[in-house]
Amino acid sequence: MIDEFEFCRLDRRRQAIVEAARTLFIEQGYERTTLGHIVEHAGGSMATVYKLFGNKDGLLEAVVFEKAASGEALIREAAACGLDPEGTLHRIADALHDKFLDPDGVALVRIVIARSIDDTDFARRFFERTATRTRDALEELFVYWRAKGVPMTGDPETLAEIFLGLFVSDLQTEAISHGAGGQLSPDRLRERTDFFCRGAGFAGAAHPARAQ
Repeated sequence: MIDEFEFCRLDRRRQAIVEAARTLFIEQGYERTTLGHIVEHAGGSMATVYKLFGNKDGLLEAVVFEKAASGEALIREAAACGLDPEGTLHRIADALHDKFLDPDGVALVRIVIARSIDDTDFARRFFERTATRTRDALEELFVYWRAKGVPMTGDPETLAEIFLGLFVSDLQTEAISHGAGGQLSPDRLRERTDFFCRGAGFAGAAHPARAQ
């Protein structure tokens, strides 16, 4: 049985290894980074890496899933701010854009794309833990609004897919083009969100608590 001190020590060691791996994977690339490089950067021992992560693939999963985690929490935080639907969606759009287009996040997505070619199970797990949970949280929000009488054009599932697609497409373009596709400006992001709100029927809708 692992006592509390040992558990805390392993947790700190785990975090140090994950942070070192993330840095090296981004700077050097996944294929060129060895476990030896990571141990040298993080300290500790190779035995600890194997104990905590199993192998290099297990370590990559830890890095990717911690950094590129679902936007579910961002959606729930925005929904709890008490804004009307349009304001809530603008807040969500800003949060998801900052999250998805973070340079480190984009670099990790490039690694995910390359890794997914040879490992479909890894690709499936990545999608389920990121895009799927984010989409489900958005769909739940739209379902809640509809139940509260907020008018909308389209069903919650379709609207969630369309809204999330605005950011997924940017992320994929950025990851593949290495910036050649251009950066999305704040004004352009607002225009996109306004367009979605008008098309979905959310523009001008009252706060759900006051909707008739």
